[in-house]
Amino acid sequence: MTTATAAAPTMTQTWQTLCTKADLVAHSGVAAWIETAEGTAQAALFYLPGHATEFYAVDHRDPFSGANVIARGIVGDIQGEPVVASPLYKQHFRLKDGQCLEDEAVRLRTWPLRLEGDEVQILI
Repeated sequence: MTTATAAAPTMTQTWQTLCTKADLVAHSGVAAWIETAEGTAQAALFYLPGHATEFYAVDHRDPFSGANVIARGIVGDIQGEPVVASPLYKQHFRLKDGQCLEDEAVRLRTWPLRLEGDEVQILI
């Protein structure tokens, strides 16, 4: 028996400008439409001034309800980790990796964000 492995598709990741820092609301989320290699998606952007990491991007779609509402969630922290609570069923998602704290089998997609001058950019 032989095993064949396919090479991973070559894809160049690029930084895309989403908005300016002034468009974000401190300690809150805003939604953004992004184009990824897999197609269009909605991202929830969070700006947490004063934290070691100030900018986060996670999937805007709540995996429990199917609604695009994560940017409207309540931002806080659990044991020092920044989280957002879904506004519908209140599951908590860690902003750094999208992990649901109530269900280890569920995770939101995440994307790196950076501030380039005054522009907020996402790596896709």
